[in-house]
Amino acid sequence: MKTTVTTSVGGKQITIETGRLAKQADGSALVTCGNNMVLVTAVSSKKTSELDFFPLTVEYIEKFYATGKIPGGYFKREGKPTNDAILTARLIDRPIRPSFPEGYRHETQVVATVLSADGAFPLEILASLGASTALHLSDIPFNGPTAALQVGRVEGQFVANPTPQQMEKSDMDIIVAGTRNGLLMVEGETKFISEADVLAALKFGHQALIPFLNAQDELREKMGSKAKRPFAAPVIDADFKTKAEALLKPKISAALAIREKQERYAASHQAQVEGEKVLLAEIADKDLLKLRKKELNAIIEDLKYNEARSMILDRAIRIDGRDVKTVRPISNEVGILPRAHGSGLFTRGETQVLGTVTLGTGDDEQMIDALLGTQKRRFMMHYNFPPYSVGEVGRFGGQGRREIGHGNLAERALKAVLPDHEKFPYTLRIVAEVLESNGSSSMGTVCSGTMAMLDAGVPLKANVAGIAMGLIKEGDRVAVLTDILGDEDHLGDMDFKVAGSNQGITALQMDIKIDSVSFDVMEQALAQAKEGRAYILNEMEKVMRTPRGQISEYAPRIETIKIRPDKIREVIGSGGKVIRGITEATGVKIEIEDDGTIHVASADPEATKKAIAMINDIIAEAEVGKTYKGRVVKIAEFGAFVEILPNTQGLLHISEIAHERVRLVTDVLKEGEIIDVKVLEVDRAGRIKLSRKALVN
Repeated sequence: MKTTVTTSVGGKQITIETGRLAKQADGSALVTCGNNMVLVTAVSSKKTSELDFFPLTVEYIEKFYATGKIPGGYFKREGKPTNDAILTARLIDRPIRPSFPEGYRHETQVVATVLSADGAFPLEILASLGASTALHLSDIPFNGPTAALQVGRVEGQFVANPTPQQMEKSDMDIIVAGTRNGLLMVEGETKFISEADVLAALKFGHQALIPFLNAQDELREKMGSKAKRPFAAPVIDADFKTKAEALLKPKISAALAIREKQERYAASHQAQVEGEKVLLAEIADKDLLKLRKKELNAIIEDLKYNEARSMILDRAIRIDGRDVKTVRPISNEVGILPRAHGSGLFTRGETQVLGTVTLGTGDDEQMIDALLGTQKRRFMMHYNFPPYSVGEVGRFGGQGRREIGHGNLAERALKAVLPDHEKFPYTLRIVAEVLESNGSSSMGTVCSGTMAMLDAGVPLKANVAGIAMGLIKEGDRVAVLTDILGDEDHLGDMDFKVAGSNQGITALQMDIKIDSVSFDVMEQALAQAKEGRAYILNEMEKVMRTPRGQISEYAPRIETIKIRPDKIREVIGSGGKVIRGITEATGVKIEIEDDGTIHVASADPEATKKAIAMINDIIAEAEVGKTYKGRVVKIAEFGAFVEILPNTQGLLHISEIAHERVRLVTDVLKEGEIIDVKVLEVDRAGRIKLSRKALVN
């Protein structure tokens, strides 16, 4: 039976419906705002997976019929998801994942399908709301509801779920997600705002999403509050657990005291091998042996978890020996790749990222066939995380969701400081190669990207650095960690990344693994992040502070000229004949904008000068009193037409050919002949009057 509830957030009415569509799914919800509709379904397997992690997948699917479009390409049907669709799937996934019970191992899939869209409302907000609703209404164990909301700020006022027009004026674009108790996720970009403003935005966002939570509870009550399927986390045999902990606790403690990552991992692995030898050697039953191995792995993970957290909370010592505020040792290099247009190597502890910059022209812009129309992108940030960066063997081929997400965060952090296109008319691609990783390679990417752009001569508005903050919380005891290791991310309660310049924050991302954290803790994390970011930025600027005065000799030089818009047609020519002739003659690339701006690009400065001269000749206009060398193109009884500029002819009247009387024009001139003429007059209609006799004594 169809059941609906309606709520209002930010002055926009949103309806959640269930019971009409996709009824065989464990839970489904249709979320509508105006002409925007997203259907979200949730299904969880009744069988327990053999995997040792929660197998949750989230799919966000954009259907082109939602905007009345037929997809491009040969097949004319939707292909693989765009990067933006993958990022939206991650936004849906991140707040719901920690809301499942600990130990839940049933394969679960959430699918959000865009059925209608007009671009007037953020679809990711509807999809996130629908995901939580579908799970909340179902019998799937889910400790919700959760909800997400977009926060903008226009003229100093916070706006919930702003329109595209409002976002153009906003100095922040932040998505917050959470429960009644607090926030679970933050993702966004800002224009150099302060930590206090960020905290105020997060508080506003959390308060503004409460109606979404109320609506889900209301709908669940209307549907009769379906009972959740019974679930109890697996319990490890008590006797086996006692023996394993007695044997392995000192070994794990000793392993975690080793500061070097690979040695620490090796010691931990050796402890596991010894544990299996002592505890599992006499087990003959294959099924029992398999179970005990799984339990042993879980016991070791719990020992690591408890020991690492105890070190920090009880002894104020981290795994690598630092206190809670110290940043790992940093080293930087620039210009290490001879042919890249810019390169920067950023090393922080055991995390190392090589950033490279390539400068291109308008032809290199990325074209994306998106749901709401074709998009052009002049700035691209690509992040690669090869398996060798963590000492592992793995497959290559395509980018995973994590790589796309990390690249997007770094792109958001850096794009705020890019120069205006009018001043620096290049297409810009940054590639980050993670060479080593032990915590926050995405923030290392921000730092290496800044160094590479400075090396490439990109006139940045400011320099940007990034840092990742962590959290250990046990009851009232709290420790906020600056510059977290990979293990501290894995064993901790928060991953909070903050990037920005000395002027303010440009991007942030936060994921909470526990129920929630207070805004006091978040305020402390932001303050520590500011200190750490300033330290890292200072270390970077010891190597390079300002952009190089010139770009690489291997990069295209782009010269920009401005012509009257009504002259564009002459430069292009019929069927592009003229502009094609210029590029073939000089080898340059030419980009013409509708306002008459022309960008001429070439690695050869002489070729650029030649092309610009050819363009100037085409658009040049006759000047009264100036002498031109012209070609006679046509002879008539009353005179000759002389081409003095490309596509520009003037009339040389028979009376202006010579001082003496000329009986026939053909007695003096021939078609194709080159002669000197002087411009006597250009009338209002643009007709040009020429003279030859004015040049003869």
